[in-house]
Amino acid sequence: MAAPTVALVAHDAKKADIVDWARTHAGALQPFTIVATGTTGGRLADEAGLTVDRLLSGPLGGDAQLGAMIAERRLDALIFFIDPLSALPHDVDVKSLLRLAILYDTPLAVNRASADAILAGLARDKT
Repeated sequence: MAAPTVALVAHDAKKADIVDWARTHAGALQPFTIVATGTTGGRLADEAGLTVDRLLSGPLGGDAQLGAMIAERRLDALIFFIDPLSALPHDVDVKSLLRLAILYDTPLAVNRASADAILAGLARDKT
């Protein structure tokens, strides 16, 4: 059985938060295949020490790549730290990604509390 694949994504204002969260949970994340969009993926590798399969930057197609993974049932969870206070030029892409996660019943976290819950569930399902 293949390791679950988890996507880690964050808006610019939330990148430090997701890196901190991932650093805190690095041991628990180790067994999973981690995918991330451009800059977030680089920071997770450099600052949290994770092995990350990096996709394109979100606005340059990374959000669409993740959406395709969801539609193809190749993504087991999406952890997307969203900045609710910033207007985003690629808001349509973000909404499409979230819509697909909801449509395909993909576990979705948008902050630390929900990310903790998803990670605990994935760890429990793995055993």
